[in-house]
Order: sequence, then structure tokens, then C-alpha cells
Amino acid sequence: MRRSSFHRLVLGLCLALLLPAGQALAKPGVITLASVSWTGVTIKTELAVKILNVLGYPARNLMVSVPLAYKAMASGEADIFLGNWMPSMATIANKYFKNGSVIKYCENMHGAKYTLAAPSYVVDGGLKDFADIHKYADKLDHKIYGIEEGNDGNEIIQHMIDKNMFGLGDFTLVSSSEAGMLGQVRSFTKEGKWIVFLGWSPHSMNETLDMKYLTGSTAATFGPDNGTADVYTNIRKGFAKKYPNVAVLLKNLKFPIAMMNQIMARLHDNKDEKPLHAALVWLKSHPEVYKGWFDGVTTKSGKPGMPVFTAALNKVD
Repeated sequence: MRRSSFHRLVLGLCLALLLPAGQALAKPGVITLASVSWTGVTIKTELAVKILNVLGYPARNLMVSVPLAYKAMASGEADIFLGNWMPSMATIANKYFKNGSVIKYCENMHGAKYTLAAPSYVVDGGLKDFADIHKYADKLDHKIYGIEEGNDGNEIIQHMIDKNMFGLGDFTLVSSSEAGMLGQVRSFTKEGKWIVFLGWSPHSMNETLDMKYLTGSTAATFGPDNGTADVYTNIRKGFAKKYPNVAVLLKNLKFPIAMMNQIMARLHDNKDEKPLHAALVWLKSHPEVYKGWFDGVTTKSGKPGMPVFTAALNKVD
């Protein structure tokens, strides 16, 4: 067995062991979109899967961690990832971009934000900047709250602690999940307790929490512009050549911040609603957004793509 084939086999076995129960590896003829359990990425991914299905392409959402998303694309077990937040994911993604196994491809969201945040009363109380965190270590119980383990934001926070950046050497990163972390924030807020956590926009937290983002981020943390980020669509090597029509669709897929905030706020207010349904209901009222997605895009059989998607959208209640 060639060495490259052996490495692919080993990676495939590792992915099989690490993927959640019920999640299989790549399926022949099925386009696999890797995603992570963040509301915004889930919305985009489920919407893209729906569009591909309507156009005649079998597709599925494979939910994994950020590191596994890149390993899966590099090995050919996944094809697309719509959640490449830059610059914060650079430490994970850049090595794959450099070796050519994953293509950065195109931007799908401009002007996002990803950095540390705190309730407004904490910021108004003096903790405004990264450099202020250590001054209030006792109030914070020497903790900073993140999301799932292996996430790029958690890695940045842990790096800050390990290198004693901003005097954070005696702090602890509390890993959880998006829902778990925000539940903790809401609990602390009700009691007026101090907390610093990983925040981002777009997200319903910006609508439902009285929160502010901290200043002071650097190129070595969440980026020099106070955590301002752009989100990219990544594809595996060779995907655009194999699926040129889908590649055009991916180039067209742009997700305005306002769109994502409004969909996520709807989900927050309707706990039982699925992300895909909320996204489709929003699109039904905003044809000006999705019409551009189908420029030059056809169904798998070669028919114009937009009329087919519009017909499917009109069936959504």
C-alpha cells in the first residue's frame, strides 16, 4: 500500500471514531458539507444543503469540530465548509491552505465579529479592554468562558493564558458549548455577577443580551481590528473542477449580517423551530437576497436554477 493511501486509511479510521454517532464518512455521489454546532454556521449549511437538494444534488450536513472539518476536507471525506472565520481560524486553517488540500475559495460574509465580550454592566464598571481583565480577576473568579473544545476561539484564549498575555496567566478557560456558555452568561447576568465570554456577530446574543465587546484584540489574538472578521467558504482540492455548477453557486452565496441576526433572533423566540425553516421563511420575504445566488446556476439536469428554488420556497409555510 502506498504511504499516502495508508495515511488516508488511518485518517478515515480516526474520523470514524471521532464523528458523532450516526454520522458516516463520505458517501459516493453525495456532496458533504462540514459544519460546526454554531447557530450561524448551521443555518448557512442547512440552507446550502436544501438548495443543492432542490437543484438535484444529493447533499448532507456533517457536524464536526473545527479541526475535524479541515481534516475531513483534506482527506476528501467532506467537500465544503461555510464557517471559516478569519483571522481567528488562521492557526487551524492556514496549513491546509498552504499545502493546497483545502481551498479558501471565497468570502460569504463581510464585517462579522469574533472576540471577547462581557455584560454591559461589566464594561461600564471598568472592564473595557483585554488589558483590564486581570484587574478584575477576583470578580471573574479567574475564569474566561468559551465554547466547545478544539474551537479556534478557545485556542486563542488558551494561548493568551499560556503566554500570560494581558496578565492572564492565572486564568482558566471554561470550555462548554454555544448553548452552555450563553446559558451561563444569562445566569450570571440575572445575579449581576461578572463574566467574560467568547462573543460573535451575527448571533441572537447581540439582540437578546445587554452585552458589549471588549477592545484590545491584537494580531496575535482575535485580530487587530477589535475582532472584526470575514467568513469564507472553503472547498476541498478538486471540488470546483468536479462540480463547476455548484462552484458557481458557492461563489454567489453571500449572507448579510442583518439576515443572519434576524433569523437567529427568530430562532431564539421560537425554541421549537428548526434553523432551516426559519431561514426559508426569511428568504421568502427577501427575494432580493436569494435572486443573486442563482446567477449562472442551473439544476443538475441543466435547467435554470432560480425558478426551481422559488417554486420550492413557495411551498414553505
